[in-house]
Amino acid sequence: MTEQVLTSWNEGPAKQAVLEYVHGATTPGPAFVEPADRIATFDNDGTLWVEQPLPPQFDFVFRTWEDEVKADPSLAARQPYKALMERDQEFFEGLATQEPKTVATLLEAFARSWAGTTPEEFDARVRQWTQTVRDPRFGVPYVELVYRPMLELFDLLRANEFRVFVCSGGGRDFMRVFAEDTWGILKENVIGSAAAYTYTSGKIVRSRELLGGLDLGPGKPEHIFAHTGRLPAFAGGNADVDIEMLQSAAFALLVRHDDDQREYAYTKGAEASLTMADQLGWTVVSMKNDWATLF
Repeated sequence: MTEQVLTSWNEGPAKQAVLEYVHGATTPGPAFVEPADRIATFDNDGTLWVEQPLPPQFDFVFRTWEDEVKADPSLAARQPYKALMERDQEFFEGLATQEPKTVATLLEAFARSWAGTTPEEFDARVRQWTQTVRDPRFGVPYVELVYRPMLELFDLLRANEFRVFVCSGGGRDFMRVFAEDTWGILKENVIGSAAAYTYTSGKIVRSRELLGGLDLGPGKPEHIFAHTGRLPAFAGGNADVDIEMLQSAAFALLVRHDDDQREYAYTKGAEASLTMADQLGWTVVSMKNDWATLF
C-alpha cells in the first residue's frame, strides 16, 4: 500500500497516520466509518495551493477593481478599493491571515462587482485569468501551484469510498471554474463563500447578497453540514480559520508551511491551530520534511 499511494510523501509519522486512519476507517472494527459517512473536507488557500503573499483569488479581484476605479474614480474613497489603491499594508496583512472582517469587506465588494452577471460570464473571466496570469515568484499560472501530495491524498481517499469536498473561505464560484480540471473534484463538491443567485427572464444571475455568511471559522462546519447533511470524517487545513472544521472531524490534518526554499515558511495566522494540534493530537504535515515533491 505504501509503495502505491502517496508517492510524493516521505515515509514518516504524518504519512503513516494518514494510512492508518484510512485503513481503520475502511476495515470492520472500532474505527470503521460507514461509506455514507466518509466525508473528507479540505481548505483551499495554503492547504491545496500557495497562499502567499496573498491568496490567488485576490489577484483576480484586484485586477477587476483596478479597472472599476479607472472607470469610476470615486470608488477610490471606499473600502476595499481605497486600501487597494493606497497599498494599505495593514489591510493586506488581514487578507494574508484571512481575518474575517477584512475578508467580509472583500467578498461584499466582490459580490457587487459581479451582480447581475450570469455564471457563464463570470466563469469566462476566471478562466481567462487562470490561463494568462502568472504567479510573480514562480512564473507559472496559479493553477500549477497546487500541492501534488494533496492530490495524491484525494486519490487515496476516493479509492476508499470517501467523498472529497473543498471547503474554503474564498469564493465558491471562483474555485468551481478550475475544480474539475485541477483537483478532479466536481463543481458540486466545492463549498465556499458565495453570492446568492436569482432566476429571472429565463436565466440564473448573481445577486449582491452573500449566501449563508462567510465560510470561515465556525462557518466551515456550518456550511459543510448544510451542504452534505454530515460533518467530516477527515478534514485538512492550514490556519486558525480552519480550527472549527478540524475539530468537527474524526481525523484532522494540519499543513505547516516551513519550507522557505521550495515555497514559504510562516506561522502567522496559524499559531492557534498549531497549538491546538499539539493539544488534540492532530496530524501536522511539515512541507519541508514530509513532502518529497511539492507541486
